[in-house]
Amino acid sequence: MVRKGTRKKAGKTPDIRTVAALAKVSIATVSRTINRSPAVSDRLSKRVWQAIEQLNYFPNTHARSLVSGRSRILGIIVENITNPFFPELIQSFEEIAVAHGYEILVSSSNSDPAVLTTCVRRMLERKVEGVAVLSFGAEEPVLDRLVHRDIPMVLAEFRLDDPKVSTILLDYKTGIRAAIGHLVDLGHSKIAFLAGPHKLHSALTRENDFRAVMQDAGLATQKKWIIECDHTLKGGVAGFARLQALGARPTAIVCSNDMTAIGVLRAAYMEGLRVPDDVSVIGLDDIDFAEFTLPPLTTIRLSRGDLARAAFEALRQQAEDPGNPKLQREFLVSTSLVVRGSTAAPAA
Repeated sequence: MVRKGTRKKAGKTPDIRTVAALAKVSIATVSRTINRSPAVSDRLSKRVWQAIEQLNYFPNTHARSLVSGRSRILGIIVENITNPFFPELIQSFEEIAVAHGYEILVSSSNSDPAVLTTCVRRMLERKVEGVAVLSFGAEEPVLDRLVHRDIPMVLAEFRLDDPKVSTILLDYKTGIRAAIGHLVDLGHSKIAFLAGPHKLHSALTRENDFRAVMQDAGLATQKKWIIECDHTLKGGVAGFARLQALGARPTAIVCSNDMTAIGVLRAAYMEGLRVPDDVSVIGLDDIDFAEFTLPPLTTIRLSRGDLARAAFEALRQQAEDPGNPKLQREFLVSTSLVVRGSTAAPAA
């Protein structure tokens, strides 16, 4: 037996006129509300959004961009989507952007200039209103294409002499100083550093800050205990193996990021060593996964929320108030130490 369908036919798709009629406002008021115009009062704006929700109306973003001349799309380019730090950063950036009526376009450079070139081309084709380049790498030559197209940008740890380019400065030293102070208080003086790849601005800054903090603390920095890795789990395993091959070994290891530190935890376990009884380990980033390792990872927190807010605010100012000479050009994001279970006093 064939059962007759009981599904009702879909009604007419609501449009901007339907919204205006339900909200008892003009079409122009609906348009201004959707485009987040400050000319609409809070009372009318609330009525319009209630009507939009009630009708399940979806504004035509392409049509809006043609009328307003604005795409309301922001781009974000990150270094490596496989590192949990960057998806967490993208999520924070998107939440803030959507709350302010923007969409985002995401690209990952994989630390490859050729891939970064493709990312930039995609941004230009979609007519983004600004790009947050948070790849922390050697991206200067490729970024010229954005500068020449007069696209606002915000960069991490890199300055360009252009009025449409803002910079986010990352204060790693505060967190690293707290980490070294924590280890010294526990009784450590033999401290190694597993650095990131030297092609990244951030990796060089973190390594230089580690050296400076060690010197300020009156601790000797042994050259063989500072090893360049690649910010991956395997890099942490390889870096730990090189330290283990040395005659004199450190009692504590500070890592340039959490992925490296988690690799160290794995390598230590495979060597039959106990963290933190035999060696203390500290990471940097405080990715969500860090508190679920065994033991939970002591790490230097770099807030993705603070970084995302700084990046969005820099682009929002450029998009909504272009040409203002008083726009903030530099934003500072600091770091702090989160103490968990991977650090303890050195073995007697």
